[in-house]
Amino acid sequence: MARLADYFVLVAFGPHPRGSGEGQGQILQRFPEKDWEDNPFPQGIELFCQPSGWQLCPERNPPTFFVAVLTDINSERHYCACLTFWEPAEPTQEAACAEDAAVREEEADERGSGQLSPAVPSPPGQLFAPKTLVLVSRLDHVEVFRNSLGLIYTIHVEGLNVDLESVVGNLLTCIIPLAGGSQRTISLGAGDRQVIQTPLTDSLPVSRCSVALLFRQLGITNVLSLFCAALTEHKVLFLSRSYQRLSDACRGLLALLFPLRYSFTYVPILPAQLLEVLSTPTPFIIGVNAAFQAETQELLDVIVADLDGGTVTVPECVHIPPLPEPLQSQTHSVLSMVLDPELELADLAFPPATTSTSSLKMQDKELRAVFLRLFAQLLQGYRWCLHMVRIHPEPVIRFHKAAFLGQRGLVEDDFLMKMLEGMAFAGFVSERGVPYRPTDLFDELVAHEVARMRADESHPQRVLRHVKELAEQLYKNENPYPAVAMHKVQKPGEASHLRRAPRPFPRLDEGMVQWIVDQATARMQGAPPAVKAERRTTVPSGPPMTAILERSSGLHGNSARRLEVVRNCISYVFEGKMFEAKKLLPAVLRALKGPAARRCLTQELHLHVQQNRAVLDHQQFDFVVRLMNCCLQDCTSLDEHSIAAALLPLVTAFCQKLSPGVTQFAYSCVQEHVVWSTPQFWEAMFYGDVQTHLRALYLEHAEDQDPRQVGEAPTQEERSALDVASEQRRLWPTLSREKQQELVQKEESTVFCQAIHYANRMSYLLLPLDSSKSRLLRERAGLGDLESASNSLVTSSMAGSVAESYDTESGFEDADTCDVAGAVVRFINRFVDKVCTESGVTSDHLKGLHVMVPDVVQMHIETLEAVRRESGRLPPIQKPKLLRPRLLPGEKCMLDGLRVFLLPDGREEGSGGSGGGPALLPAEGAVFLTTYRVIFTGMPIDPLVGEQVVVRSFPVAALTKEKRVSAQNPVDQLLQDGLQLRSCTFQLLKMIFEDEVGSDSVELFRKQLHKLRYPPDISGTFALTLGSAHTPGRSPQASRDKGPSLRTLSWNLVKNAKKTMGRQHITRKKYNPPSWEHRGQQPPEDQEDEISVSEELEPSTLTPSSALKPSDRLTMSSLVERACCKDYQRLGLGTLSSSLSRAKSEPFRVSPVNRMYAICRSYPGLLIVPQSVQDNALQRVSRCYRQNRFPVVCWRSGRSKAVLLRSGGLHGKGVVGLFKAQNAPSPGQSQVDSSSLEQEKYLQAVVNSMPRYADASGRNTLSGFSSAHMGSHGKWGSVRVSGRSGGLSGDVGSRLAGRDVLSPPQANGAPPDPGFLRPQRAALYIIGDKAQLKGVRPDPLQQWELVPIEVFEARQVKTSFKKLLKACVPGFPAWEPSPPTFLSSLEDSEWLTQIHKLLQVSALVVELLDSGSSVLVSLEDGWDITTQVVSLVQLLSDPFYRTLEGFRLLVEKEWLSFGHRFSHRGAHTLAGQGSGFTPVFLQFLDCVHQVHLQFPMEFEFSPFYLKFLGYHHVSHRFRTFLLDSDYERIELGLLYEEKGERRGPQACRSVWEYVDRLSKKSPVFYNYMYAPEDAEVLRPYSNVSNLKVWDFYTEETLAQGPPYDWELAQGPPEPPEEEQSDGGAPQSRRRVVWPCYDSRPRAQPDAISRLLEELQRLETELGRPPERWKDAWDRVKAAQRLEGRPDGRGTPSSLLVSSVPHHRRSLGVYLQEGPVGSTLSLSLDSDQSGGSTTSGSRQAARRSTSTLYSQFQTAESENRSYEGTLYKKGAFMKPWKARWFVLDKTKHQLRYYDHRADTLCKGVIDLAEVEAVAPGTPTMGAPKTVDEKAFFDVKTMRRVYNFCAQDVPSAQQWVDQIQGCLSDA
Repeated sequence: MARLADYFVLVAFGPHPRGSGEGQGQILQRFPEKDWEDNPFPQGIELFCQPSGWQLCPERNPPTFFVAVLTDINSERHYCACLTFWEPAEPTQEAACAEDAAVREEEADERGSGQLSPAVPSPPGQLFAPKTLVLVSRLDHVEVFRNSLGLIYTIHVEGLNVDLESVVGNLLTCIIPLAGGSQRTISLGAGDRQVIQTPLTDSLPVSRCSVALLFRQLGITNVLSLFCAALTEHKVLFLSRSYQRLSDACRGLLALLFPLRYSFTYVPILPAQLLEVLSTPTPFIIGVNAAFQAETQELLDVIVADLDGGTVTVPECVHIPPLPEPLQSQTHSVLSMVLDPELELADLAFPPATTSTSSLKMQDKELRAVFLRLFAQLLQGYRWCLHMVRIHPEPVIRFHKAAFLGQRGLVEDDFLMKMLEGMAFAGFVSERGVPYRPTDLFDELVAHEVARMRADESHPQRVLRHVKELAEQLYKNENPYPAVAMHKVQKPGEASHLRRAPRPFPRLDEGMVQWIVDQATARMQGAPPAVKAERRTTVPSGPPMTAILERSSGLHGNSARRLEVVRNCISYVFEGKMFEAKKLLPAVLRALKGPAARRCLTQELHLHVQQNRAVLDHQQFDFVVRLMNCCLQDCTSLDEHSIAAALLPLVTAFCQKLSPGVTQFAYSCVQEHVVWSTPQFWEAMFYGDVQTHLRALYLEHAEDQDPRQVGEAPTQEERSALDVASEQRRLWPTLSREKQQELVQKEESTVFCQAIHYANRMSYLLLPLDSSKSRLLRERAGLGDLESASNSLVTSSMAGSVAESYDTESGFEDADTCDVAGAVVRFINRFVDKVCTESGVTSDHLKGLHVMVPDVVQMHIETLEAVRRESGRLPPIQKPKLLRPRLLPGEKCMLDGLRVFLLPDGREEGSGGSGGGPALLPAEGAVFLTTYRVIFTGMPIDPLVGEQVVVRSFPVAALTKEKRVSAQNPVDQLLQDGLQLRSCTFQLLKMIFEDEVGSDSVELFRKQLHKLRYPPDISGTFALTLGSAHTPGRSPQASRDKGPSLRTLSWNLVKNAKKTMGRQHITRKKYNPPSWEHRGQQPPEDQEDEISVSEELEPSTLTPSSALKPSDRLTMSSLVERACCKDYQRLGLGTLSSSLSRAKSEPFRVSPVNRMYAICRSYPGLLIVPQSVQDNALQRVSRCYRQNRFPVVCWRSGRSKAVLLRSGGLHGKGVVGLFKAQNAPSPGQSQVDSSSLEQEKYLQAVVNSMPRYADASGRNTLSGFSSAHMGSHGKWGSVRVSGRSGGLSGDVGSRLAGRDVLSPPQANGAPPDPGFLRPQRAALYIIGDKAQLKGVRPDPLQQWELVPIEVFEARQVKTSFKKLLKACVPGFPAWEPSPPTFLSSLEDSEWLTQIHKLLQVSALVVELLDSGSSVLVSLEDGWDITTQVVSLVQLLSDPFYRTLEGFRLLVEKEWLSFGHRFSHRGAHTLAGQGSGFTPVFLQFLDCVHQVHLQFPMEFEFSPFYLKFLGYHHVSHRFRTFLLDSDYERIELGLLYEEKGERRGPQACRSVWEYVDRLSKKSPVFYNYMYAPEDAEVLRPYSNVSNLKVWDFYTEETLAQGPPYDWELAQGPPEPPEEEQSDGGAPQSRRRVVWPCYDSRPRAQPDAISRLLEELQRLETELGRPPERWKDAWDRVKAAQRLEGRPDGRGTPSSLLVSSVPHHRRSLGVYLQEGPVGSTLSLSLDSDQSGGSTTSGSRQAARRSTSTLYSQFQTAESENRSYEGTLYKKGAFMKPWKARWFVLDKTKHQLRYYDHRADTLCKGVIDLAEVEAVAPGTPTMGAPKTVDEKAFFDVKTMRRVYNFCAQDVPSAQQWVDQIQGCLSDA
């Protein structure tokens, strides 16, 4: 029973003490005046009476009513019912608020016109003050409060003849029951009657209509959001203009949270003066008047629900986790069925006439029922995760959160995780976890109805029925007596508030009210307490929990078969069949990814433990430990699947004997898992064990008390701990005091014993075997975190010191040891403190524990010391023997093998991925460091792979990144440190070191690697140290006797160059006149420079002129030997003629002006310049260009005589300045202008040197571009502004930049037809960088034109390459969660986009050159992209460069002589370490590879040759690609040394020499499909869609490592055949070829290579000296050509006839290649897309493709795909004859014979020539009996063949077969 009302208060308006405009509330009277003992008077009521503030009003407002809720310090809620009415203000009040009133009056005047006039007019200027009647109660009976206060107000207003004091006294003394469903009628003594119903159960909240109103105001989604927000402890704020709605909304939200209770700040109506409460850091549910919405705007973390507007605003920084699926969607759909039942019927054709809608109160209960069901589904089985820690004197209960989440399958669920960690759930556990208590609807639901809810999930109507049933029960709880007698309460008349009240509310007589209260109290004391006894029962636990959604665990779904494998493996281990167990191990490790298999493993291991101990031998022990580690590696710190919990007793059971008296337990080997350092794990384990022991304690106790019959024993065993606890709680009141004390002591001692036990267990798993190793502590983040979290300064510093001691690797082992021990002691003490305090252990016992823990830890450390000592003496498990790698001549091993595990690098094949094959990685072996390479050799860990050797290596010089990584050891699954080495040859070594490899060895390895990768200078590279190491035998004297050696020559040359440079420098200082014209005399060097080489040339070789000094002569002769001079001679550029007159007529000459490298260090010594330009002018021209790289000729077209020039980019003062200048330079202008003039003259000289443009009459431009192919007005150089129609339109520049391809007539990005350039062209096009040529306006009279293009820079190439590396070799395993796919990574790298741009620019330049215009490529500094473009242009334009010799010349000339900075771009030395690797040359090779793919018959070299160069240009095995220019090579003495007399067996120093030697032995660099067109210009497709990823980036062979060091790639010799067969059955010659392991071309060479090998073998057997493969091949080709001549087809057919036009040749034939020759796989596409091909060339294409087949005949003489009899009409005037026809799909022919048995072919129709097969008509002489539909015609290029079949079906069959054959082609 309880009082209906505790206090009655009268609050009135009073002036504010500080005299502000607002007033404040004053309590006029309160009854009773003394506080009740059990319930003190709540403070601050006056604030809550007028939440918006106390203010006077200009008119009488109607009375208002609302209920505010206050919460006291004991979390009890007080309901303050407030009824406010207005009375005329007293003069004192008016005076206090005069200003305020004046303002309000004005407002009232403005508003008043539209309002009703009051019944009794009030005096003008009259103000009204609020007065509030307040009822304070702890009970929530809103309607009773409203009626009672209304009655008091009515008595006052209506002037009823009733004593107010007696009404208030009766109200304060009214006693009603709390709960239990009773009904009480009360009267306040004014002729009134009210009926109060109490709810049936106190625990269920009373909601009335509040939930339904909340849903109506906000909608389903918003309410669900608020529900989740409240449960996950977010701040929720309601806004409304109605106070009653605010309190209803808050009440409704709380009702939805049942069975959880909201335990944070709860203020449904917050007064304005307390708004700062909103910035509290704790969660809350608060309601605020919408008038204060502005004040809530700046709250950043508050969810605002606007009840009037129906919106919920969630700030950006707040994330509300949704309910777990499928509960979220199910709840949503059920709610919509309840709220909108017509939704289901909306689409019906014949909707029912009426639908029964629930009343608002009933709908409210239905909505609550939905949420009740939701909680039952969420918390189903929660009682199985409760741990009873104490039963007496009070139950102590803990919830095992991890087990609950794991078993429900909701580990990842954010909502449930937060809900279980919240305060509301903690309260739920302590309140509802109690096993013996009154139960309510929720307990029944969660225990008995879950199965029904699961079954109903897919039946909406059954769900709705269940909801309605629950709603009925909830409704009945609130309204136990539906047919209630009507209330009878007087109410004031209408508009009574407007009538003038006879007087203000009277002051009540305190004495009288107090007397009534005292009387009632006295009566109550005499009466017996009417307490209804609670009906307590055992709370049902319900069925065990199930996963909320049966998620299949994908890859690791544990089938019964997998579990069987686990069981078999364990039984093999314990039976000692270790070999069998090892075979199963990989499958077991894969299965253990799933929790079911891990549980199975722990169960199996439990079976093998007897008396808590299992002694194993060393092998078994290692195996079991490995499996345990594998189990634990996927355990999170919470151990959701209880795997660690199941293993905890096992790690102290399994052991091995090390020596007498010393035993090593498994716990010393499984420590390195995060779960052991998690306090929550230990607490859950401890509480679980305590519960088990308590249950046992009481079960034994029960057996002692009451010995049962044997038959009932099983039921005893089945009783859960909660059942036992419930029984004990029931019996507790019946026990004697002594018995109670005894039980409490027994429980406490049980807890105490477990605490000691756990102190031991924790020390086992936290103290490392070698306590001097602090690695454990660092990896065990948990310990460190706990240290730092504690408040003690000592512990924080301790954690810091442990970390420091690890990082610095100091030698103080003792300090480390005690630190480890100290950390463990503190960790255990903290644990003991927490669990013992919670479990009610006495403080004495707790002190005893604290004293005991350090001793336990110390004892354990001593035990471990002996174990460590003995385990070190164990014979090590036999490690596989180290496989030593094969080394090259001159390669030395720097570091012997360090044992490592090589881990998968993300390429799937190596780990048995997509390509099939075995899991070669991870592999176990060793890493070696030599002077040339980093090499791993080893064997796969997976025993099923067999004895395969895995080799992965790369040159040290190719290393691009080295970083430390942590990865799992593939054997024992522990996290260990390792290294990841990435190379630019697309190899990645990700390795972790074995335990025996010390950290100092690893550090030494890193330092040596770094030293070899970045030598201090270039002389430290392998290519240079190799040579010096191999020539110890020669005496220095011998070399000196042979005259001036090459080395002295180069030094002389450098000395001269330096002198010249010095002189040049002085001349620049000395002569600095205003203009160049004043320079009269020139130094003698310049005069020598003027001598043109061509004037003194012998017919055979270039000889130095007599005017040169001797040393210069030597230099000259050496320069003349350089590759570029041979090429100039071939191109007719450097005319080697002694006739002076003829030389003068030549347009270009070889100038030795740079022979001392004085003008430009990065250029070669001899340069091609226009004949008319003097040498002294060149120096001035060079100043206009970056790096002094002025334009020089590098190639001339044999056909159009156009020349290709290259130079560096322009300085600002160069051409740009010249073109910008509008007037001609005056003689007085500066030196800059005159050098620009020189430059202009120079370009003019280039133009004049071209024969076609010697007369300047032709104004040739590229304007034809626009008219021919683009409709738009172009921008190609905004350059010809006047006199041109816009230059080369379509914005060629941006086209080349890849933005806007100028719609070419051909698809696939092929360049347009050659005819697309009109005859009007400029003589010279200068291709420059767009940024450089901005705003340039050249003089329209010039004969050159600027083409500004956008190109990428070297740094973009570097960035792109890094991404390409990561795409091809990711570095992480493919099974990691959501790695980016290869294709998306490749696209991100933009590598192919850059290739596309290069090919596009090159194709444009080729087009210009082919049409007769010269081109100057002038990009960046002239040594990166310029070199790429110029080389590609020459390769595409000149077939010579597509031969082996020509390609070598091209690379030597354009890349080496013209100074591509190989050392700088490859970061060869320590100085370049920061700049990183920029693969400009590799990018060029990739472009060549793309062209090679499209034109496989145009290149003499194979794709393997390109890969070989790609590998060795970074490997430093050869000297060729070292240094940045010829000048630097001379300075180091490398340039001419290669041509010395050295002919010994020592290693090649030049890559070309090596290629030559190898080419003589093997056809590895040769392309068998080489059949070039004469002088064909290649026009490749350049769109990204036409480009292929170069397999150099993706392929690897783990059998021998990279195949580019030919000596190493030769596998071991095959055993001779007689050894192989042991006299038994003949052995199979088959062998398995694995992708990624074997080199497929080596394992299965192509047909031609195999035949050549066979030929050599046969010649050797016959005793003849084997013929060179090249000679044999040439002979075969020549013979083939002769055979083909009489063929009568008009063209000589070579082995691969080369009259295919380029698009056909490019798409028709594909070559697979590899290190040994090339695999010929021919596929012909009938691609007719090329619109430019004439019918003649198509005919040639057809003919030539057909001849391809005649070369490859099968073993049978004939291939008969389809055959039969047909009538054929003879040629003109010949009769029809029956013939036997054979369709041969292989040879692509239709042959005919006289009859079936005939072997002599009478004729062949080549299907390559067939154009159509069509129905025919009978002609004269045709067979008469045949249907005319049996005739058909075959039309070829030459004639039409008429056929007739025997009947219509066979005719159709023939037509189909021929058509099919044609389409296959």
